[in-house]
Amino acid sequence: MPANTLSIKANNHRVYQCPTEKKIELLQRLIEENKGANIIVVSAYNTAKIQEALENTEIKIFQDKELIKEKELQCDIVIGFDMPIKNIVYMARASKAKEKSFMLLDESEQKELHFIEMLLGRAIKQESVAGFEYAVQEKEAPVSKGKKLSKEEIKEVAKKRFEKSTQERPKKEFVKSDKPKDERWAKKKKAPNKFLGKDENGKAIFSGKSGERNHRYDGTPRDKYDAPKVTGKKINIKSRKPKAED
Repeated sequence: MPANTLSIKANNHRVYQCPTEKKIELLQRLIEENKGANIIVVSAYNTAKIQEALENTEIKIFQDKELIKEKELQCDIVIGFDMPIKNIVYMARASKAKEKSFMLLDESEQKELHFIEMLLGRAIKQESVAGFEYAVQEKEAPVSKGKKLSKEEIKEVAKKRFEKSTQERPKKEFVKSDKPKDERWAKKKKAPNKFLGKDENGKAIFSGKSGERNHRYDGTPRDKYDAPKVTGKKINIKSRKPKAED
């Protein structure tokens, strides 16, 4: 039989849902339930721990890379202990089986199953054995949006909002100033900005905030406009006389 040629029926491909920590226990049960059949176990990783944990020492256990080399190997049932590293390797596993192909998958491995099903062209039947189910995650209770109001209740709510918005609001108390009107609107006189000297860097210090903007470094006020010391070059343009007509 050519490699990767499947002889088992579509219904005999099974995926058993099982958390990783319980896989050995479920594997023992499946071997016991199919006692008398020629069974091989396949894993993508090191098979030493599986071999040590199995009670039935007659069961042959292969790593995927070892199974591919066994071209003439045939058995009744193939049990995949985990998801193969490559999707096509599942076909190599199942091609060794004459009757059934099982695979034990943790919930985290389920997302890769889709690609194997695409190769097969069909979904693989899943089974859940009591005591080996995935942990049930508690769903958060949906937030209640509240009871829907009837048309009459909506009108009543709108009426109350309208009445509230049209109520007269209390006026703010106005405190009248005792100062005369002239004094209230008169501009405050600013203290003159005095030159206080220079700091350790030779920079002028003033009593106000005008500082360098209105004064030079020596303390004298700036002119309104300081003309640039270096002016641009002047360009003389001579006008040309029009040519005399012949």
